[in-house]
Amino acid sequence: METILSLYEEPYDESRPVVCFDESSKELRKQVRDPLPASPGAVARTDHHYERNGTRMLHVATEPLTGQCRLHVTERRRTSEWIDCMVAIANDYPDADRIRVVLDNLSTHNPAAFYRFFPPETAREYLDRFEFYYTPTHGSWLNMAELVWSSLQSQCLNRRIPDAATLQSEVAAWEAERNEVDVTINWQFRNEDARTKLHRLYPTLEEAEN
Repeated sequence: METILSLYEEPYDESRPVVCFDESSKELRKQVRDPLPASPGAVARTDHHYERNGTRMLHVATEPLTGQCRLHVTERRRTSEWIDCMVAIANDYPDADRIRVVLDNLSTHNPAAFYRFFPPETAREYLDRFEFYYTPTHGSWLNMAELVWSSLQSQCLNRRIPDAATLQSEVAAWEAERNEVDVTINWQFRNEDARTKLHRLYPTLEEAEN
């Protein structure tokens, strides 16, 4: 935890950007009846019946100190999709010496998997450009990408979306608008706060000696 919090306290360095990465899903639901628009004295109404139309995975990479984010919509969430996202991040920062990525500790987030998808020389080149910082168990709240998810959910995904093409279009529009206004994240929780508020998570001197 403190490693990630220390990372967040560092000043912006374009040669060593910090990127937060996370994934979620969206269930696609088609209307079976056209919704009734709002009218004087009545709110808009949507039939509670709908038709399930599958699920899509959404992957977000966000740079908190610049406000830039990138979203990918995929059919599945496998190691191959994660690798594709990491390659896209590497391409977004061609001049960076090292890209530091904060992400959850999932089995699909496996750096060794680069060797499954690329020749050894290429895999090594990618891995030499990355540093991975994994959030601890039950500590996904340390990933600032979750704040982007919250905004995406309330501003774009909090309604029925019928199909993958519509989802892709809506998400792309939201991404473009957000990147245009440079919504940065001002992270306030620091190591000093963790040592005070989460002191029960730290071993005591007696425990350490045992």
